[in-house]
Amino acid sequence: MNALLRMMPSAALAGALCLFAGAPPAHAQTAGSAGALMCGSVAIDAERLVCYDRATRRAQGTDQAAPTTAPGASTAPTLLDPSAQAAREERRSRGATMTDRWELDAASKQGTFLLRPYKQMYVLPIRWMSSPNQTPTSDGVGNSLSEPQGLKSIEAEFQISLKSKVWETMFGSNVDLWVGYTQSSQWQVFTPATSRPFRETNYEPEMFAVWGTNWELFGWNARMLSIGINHQSNGRAEPLSRSWNRVIAQAGFDRGDWMVLVRPWWRIQEDAANDDNPGIENYIGRGELVIVRKLGGHQIAAQLRHSLRGGQNNRGSAQIDWSFPISGYLKGHLQMFTGYGDTLIDYNHRQTTIGVGVSLANWL
Repeated sequence: MNALLRMMPSAALAGALCLFAGAPPAHAQTAGSAGALMCGSVAIDAERLVCYDRATRRAQGTDQAAPTTAPGASTAPTLLDPSAQAAREERRSRGATMTDRWELDAASKQGTFLLRPYKQMYVLPIRWMSSPNQTPTSDGVGNSLSEPQGLKSIEAEFQISLKSKVWETMFGSNVDLWVGYTQSSQWQVFTPATSRPFRETNYEPEMFAVWGTNWELFGWNARMLSIGINHQSNGRAEPLSRSWNRVIAQAGFDRGDWMVLVRPWWRIQEDAANDDNPGIENYIGRGELVIVRKLGGHQIAAQLRHSLRGGQNNRGSAQIDWSFPISGYLKGHLQMFTGYGDTLIDYNHRQTTIGVGVSLANWL
């Protein structure tokens, strides 16, 4: 099968030349069989049927739908036949699959150095905080603010999150190397008296290796494993500087319209003299669980973090995001958060926030 997949590009070129000359390619049956085999990994029923249909037509020496125009009318082939168009529209309304988003099999590979969505992306023009952190503090030396910042409880927030593959099928294996970048900004846009400053911006570059899997565990499909290194900081000077480095592992599972990501991490320790936020893992946590449910054009996601400790270090947070259709591909976004670590500057500050706006990209 691997040898056959390596032959696919040259086989497709030969087939195109044959079709251009008006004769069916001699290898059509082989190419069609290979295409049909790859159709089994397509998750959406309607699109899988279209895939099989197109693979069958390739085996017969044609990749066009039967003509539907009247005699004498133009018979130029369209880009997509009606069934494929319907499948694409359904796919877009429902979101992607984990296999598509992470390109976990040969059929979904798109090459390197292309930007793809990573985590959620959204714009929340209105975001309410239950207790603005007027005087951020830390156990680090010189990392506490004594004068109140004069923050308002209503602000705006936006997040962008992108990734790009830099090495596909490392050493001939089913492992891809990715880089990612996530930026979240909180903007005090409703404070004209203080020039509407950005209260906090967190920058999060990372690099990780992703291994596509195809296991079954308790009725769930184990789709991927990954491990990588992550840096997160707010890029500020003392006393507001906050940062940490982590090694993050991840396992991804799906089942129908459900997706689950299990993400434990280990903090890379720093010298006490250079640590802006000692014990941050006892607040933001030592791992998170991401649960996503797709309901037609809606998507609900829960992010649960915990310190994995008891007693006075028993802390964490919960965030719920709901993406819902408004018009066409425009989706609204409602976000609710409660706990510690809403931002790095608030890593040891507990509060509740509610924001409303629009979704730019979801987990899937």
